[in-house]
Amino acid sequence: MARIKDVAARAGVSVATVSRVLNDSPSVTEETRNRVYAVMRELNYVPNAVARSLRTEATRTLGLIIGDIVNPFFAELARAVEDAARAAGYTVIIGNADERSEEQDHYVRTLLEQRVDGLLICPTAEVTPLVEKVARSGEPLVFLDRTLPGVDVPSVRADGTDAIRALVAHLGGLGHRRIAFISGPARLSTGRERTAAFLAAMAEHDLEVRPDYVQAGDFRSGSGRAITARLLDLPEPPEVIFAGDNLMTLGALDEIRARGLRIPDDVALASFDDAAWFPHVDSPITAISQPAAELGRLGVGVILDRLAGRPAGSVTLPARLVVRRSCGEGQSYGEERNGS
Repeated sequence: MARIKDVAARAGVSVATVSRVLNDSPSVTEETRNRVYAVMRELNYVPNAVARSLRTEATRTLGLIIGDIVNPFFAELARAVEDAARAAGYTVIIGNADERSEEQDHYVRTLLEQRVDGLLICPTAEVTPLVEKVARSGEPLVFLDRTLPGVDVPSVRADGTDAIRALVAHLGGLGHRRIAFISGPARLSTGRERTAAFLAAMAEHDLEVRPDYVQAGDFRSGSGRAITARLLDLPEPPEVIFAGDNLMTLGALDEIRARGLRIPDDVALASFDDAAWFPHVDSPITAISQPAAELGRLGVGVILDRLAGRPAGSVTLPARLVVRRSCGEGQSYGEERNGS
């Protein structure tokens, strides 16, 4: 493999001159620059990014830590971050925290050691000393999807309050009264926000909230299935199960099918978080869709603003209700067909 001194020797210049070419120094003439680049192509020379970062104090890399790589929402978010970063000339290194604070901190530490220029984190529930330290240090840091109490960091997230209100209105309009909610964990900001929005919407529409109809899952399919089983075993089971994310919806769907029940004839099903396969099941699943791709693109925009020293504030986008057939036919509120 060719080294920088090989390029310098072939081009008839010093190693320092090759370094200046790599760093786009204005002190190098156009003729010399072209000659050095021609030799690089001839020798298939690949610059050492780490060595260059020591000189430029920039690696052109961003770190992204997501909550759960299995979750389609995070997969779409990560794809959008990669696309936006690449368009801006950056590479993204992704870490999967698996919803565990120790894994999150492992990746925070590793990515900082790799000298990434900025971090985008979908934080786990706990405010860890390491994340607090990074936030206080002024390192370019942005939270995606979730926030942490007491940590002053720009965030890019979706607000599902209006969409949950629209869903509850839709369910009430279809005649449903017994509505159960599988919430996310209260330790996560998204779990708390969705539960509060559901309770407020039920009260707004004069619908009773039965204590045994609101149970907390962990944003994994296993908890969605286990809670659905408990709900369906109640003496008076709910007419509707609203799951607080797409993986818990998958678990609920598994349990409903295992019992041979029909959707929506025997029990209706709705989801917070859409998924690409929701329109293709029988019956297609009504869902609250978050703008995951836009969140990813905006998150990169905010971190690049921070890197450039520009003002970088938080961004909140609305989620939207997508009505399909899993809650029943009839007049619907805020109806959206064909994924529009």
